[in-house]
Amino acid sequence: METKQMITDGKTALGIEFGSTRIKVVLIDKDHHPIASGSHDWENRLENNIWTYTLEDIWSGLQDSYKNLVNDVKEKYDITLTKVGSIGFSAMMHGYMAFDKDGELLVPFRTWRNTMTEEASEKLTEAFSYHIPQRWSIAHLYQAILKEEEHVKDIDYLTTLAGYVHWKLTGEKVLGVGEASGMFPIDIETKDYNQTMIKTFDDLIKDKKFGWKLENILPKVLMAGDKAGILSEEGAKLLDPSGALEAGIPLCPPEGDAGTGMVATNSVTRKTGNVSAGTSVFAMIVLEKELKKVYDEIDLVTTPSGDLVGMVHCNNCTSDLNAWVNLFKEFAQTFGMKDIDMNELYGALYNKALEGDKDCGGLLAYNYFSGEHITGFEEGRPLFVRKPDSNFNLANFMRVHLYTSLGALKTGMNILLKKEHVALDRMMGHGGLFKTKGVGQRILAGAIDTPVYVMETAGEGGAWGIALLADYLIKKEDKESLTDYLENKVFHDAVGTGMDPVAEDVEGYEKFMETYAKGLAIEKAAVENL
Repeated sequence: METKQMITDGKTALGIEFGSTRIKVVLIDKDHHPIASGSHDWENRLENNIWTYTLEDIWSGLQDSYKNLVNDVKEKYDITLTKVGSIGFSAMMHGYMAFDKDGELLVPFRTWRNTMTEEASEKLTEAFSYHIPQRWSIAHLYQAILKEEEHVKDIDYLTTLAGYVHWKLTGEKVLGVGEASGMFPIDIETKDYNQTMIKTFDDLIKDKKFGWKLENILPKVLMAGDKAGILSEEGAKLLDPSGALEAGIPLCPPEGDAGTGMVATNSVTRKTGNVSAGTSVFAMIVLEKELKKVYDEIDLVTTPSGDLVGMVHCNNCTSDLNAWVNLFKEFAQTFGMKDIDMNELYGALYNKALEGDKDCGGLLAYNYFSGEHITGFEEGRPLFVRKPDSNFNLANFMRVHLYTSLGALKTGMNILLKKEHVALDRMMGHGGLFKTKGVGQRILAGAIDTPVYVMETAGEGGAWGIALLADYLIKKEDKESLTDYLENKVFHDAVGTGMDPVAEDVEGYEKFMETYAKGLAIEKAAVENL
């Protein structure tokens, strides 16, 4: 009854995140617990060699996921959802959505997944002396200019998916700083776009004589907790075509999935970080200062509060590991064990890995289903290799596949931890790799020689993270930082487990990485010949 009254009174916060395969909606109560949810599955499509989602995909998916939330509320509490306390939108970062002065999309949405901006990425990295990854919005814009695409002259507004949805629901052309940092580099002092680089870019393209300057077509940058507009009458109908949802609800700045992941794992404080490990894997560490030099392997973005973050992003993590587990499932079914619980199977095989030699007994594997820029591969070939005298048993076999799932990540992390001597007090782990208690956590702790924590709430994901940012907008006290808000009000009684690195694991992983580095030549030969 208390929750029902809370929903009726609008004492809730709503978070909506557009992931690459699912749109998820979460409603949270005054204590930040999810009380209802909805979702919609969607897939990007390859059209004219461009990975995209149509505007119809975006709006029908949003409306369906919200409708499913409304149905969940009705089913659980027997009331119709008409208002919430605040709303936040989040989405996969980067990409390219360009609009003309009439608000019309000029070319189909180009998602972060497109790798057609290599020339622009290299030229801008050189011009700015700052790493500009291919998936960043500014790389997409400059590549369109280099290719002399007709639409560029007509651009009036350039934004991301989260920024687009927020704009259409509120009329406000804004972005949270974390999301903005994936469009264009942020000046950590001013918490705004880097003005020196803005000028450099305008100088680069001045001979084109476009009718716009870069700063005028980018969204305004806002911090977590800043007011970012209210849900308009038109916006309310866009989100809820039934007309039940009331207008006038405040919205927090739209954020990217990296930022919401940091919030959902309480990793927005300096010297903390998080690793998201599933199909792909990325690590984010909140830095105390700028890096000494530019690294192609390290992306620089920010927290939703504007603190600098070093990001190591890798394309491959658990796909090959999952393939091997499925092979063992097939083996068991061949022997008549039909009803196999996959959680039990994963648990048994993962725990078996802990019995293996700390360096995997000389076994070597690569989990490259696709290319891996950290180690210089445009394509990948999953690979398992051993010498005649390697210690080939099940424990080492499972251990090497767990080790290699973090191999590319470890390569990038070594730059931050060993070359740049970045301070790191704790790392939060979330995602499928950490589902089997204590195994992925121990492997990661050994890989980065840092305590790793896994919280039960980490599984709530980015939709919960953006709901927390929406809640922070209306509940924060005067001058209360996001760090303090999360630490004292959200995670003060969070249930989680910490694990310190085991010295033998650290030593064993380092030995494995020596073999991993040498064996890249084998992976290269496989790509060239298979």
